[in-house]
Amino acid sequence: MFIIGIDPGISGSICFLKEGKIFDVIEMPTMTDGKKNKRQVNGSQIFNEISSRIIGIEKHNIRVVIEHVTAMPGQGVTSMFNFGQSFGILKGICSAMQLSMYFVRPAKWKKYFNLINSEKDASRTRAIEIFPYFSKELAKKKDSNKADAILIASFYNETYKTDE
Repeated sequence: MFIIGIDPGISGSICFLKEGKIFDVIEMPTMTDGKKNKRQVNGSQIFNEISSRIIGIEKHNIRVVIEHVTAMPGQGVTSMFNFGQSFGILKGICSAMQLSMYFVRPAKWKKYFNLINSEKDASRTRAIEIFPYFSKELAKKKDSNKADAILIASFYNETYKTDE
C-alpha cells in the first residue's frame, strides 16, 4: 500500500509512505502571487510531486489521506479563505488524478498518537520515536509540519488495514 499523508495549508507537508516506511516527505509546494506576492499552494507542482512518486503503482493501491481541517476560532477571514482554497486545490488534484481520498480530523489522529492538548512540537518527537531512521529530516522545530504529515499517513496505515 502506498499512502500519501497531507497536512494541508501553505506551511503544510506531504508524506509518502510505502509499505509502512517513509518513502519521502516534502514541504508543501508554494508560489507567490499577486501584487503583494502572497504565498499560496502551487497546484501544478503538487501534481508533479505526486505524479513522480506514484509511477508504476496501480491506483487501487494508493490512498491519499488529507487532514480535514475547518476554521479555527480567532482565525482571520482572509487566512480562512486561503486555507480553504489550499484544501480545495488538494482535493481537485487528487480527484483529477483519480486517487482515493480519505479525510481525518486532527483530533482523531492526534488522539491515536496521544497528542491531544500537547505542544505543536510534540508531533515531531512522536514521529521520531516511530521512525527513528528519519530523525535527521525532522531535526528542526519547523519540521513539525512534516511530522504531522508523517503521522497522518501512519495513522491511516495503522488503523485502516482492513481497507486493502
